[in-house]
Amino acid sequence: MSTHLNMLDGQAGARRHYRYFDYVMAAFVAILLLSNLIGAAKLATLGGYTFGAGIMFFPISYVLGDVLTEVYGYANARRCVWVGFAAMIFMAFMSWVVVALPPASGWSGQSAYESVFGSTWRIVAASVIAFWAGEFVNSFVMAKMKIWTEGGKLWTRTIGSTFFGQAIDSLIFYPIAFLGIWSTGQVLTVMVTNWLLKVVWEALLTPVTYAVVGWLKRREGVEVFDRGTDFSPFAKADAV
Repeated sequence: MSTHLNMLDGQAGARRHYRYFDYVMAAFVAILLLSNLIGAAKLATLGGYTFGAGIMFFPISYVLGDVLTEVYGYANARRCVWVGFAAMIFMAFMSWVVVALPPASGWSGQSAYESVFGSTWRIVAASVIAFWAGEFVNSFVMAKMKIWTEGGKLWTRTIGSTFFGQAIDSLIFYPIAFLGIWSTGQVLTVMVTNWLLKVVWEALLTPVTYAVVGWLKRREGVEVFDRGTDFSPFAKADAV
């Protein structure tokens, strides 16, 4: 381990002020919202395979979740998950209000607006709950594996945490959103296929994750291990 990195355990890492933490958190929340807002409403087809366009960008939020946990520790990643959770709820509320407002006379965009922003309550609930649970599982596995690997083999942590985090995300989202609308076979097929695609996407982005993690650790001058950390999503000791 580089002698230029300050080794911090558990909540000690959460009490330090970080130079770039706010920027990473802002990117995490922005990509989360944009991938749901812009990508979720469109189906695309490439190579004969049809998928939700948001899958191209949503996994980047998991990459940033890995970066947050790896560089800043679970407690700070927990803070970002709650910020993202609150932002998604507000986005859903704002979409509902804007769509529900009576359109002005002569304005012809209401049907298009409803098509893009008028998601059913099932899809909204599924998205929010799946994100919350999946991100916490992702961060938990990432933090635990860092201790088990003694900070080595970053690729095993990024892929392993995504494997479990995205599994929970998919297991929650697709049944809540589509069971009873699609056949059980369709739900299972899309759920498994999209889960595998997200894990593969994470693996392909491993060099990017290595570069970002390495740069941030050097700039922040810290190596956080979550020994003694309270891993409850509701723990209060999570301020930078």
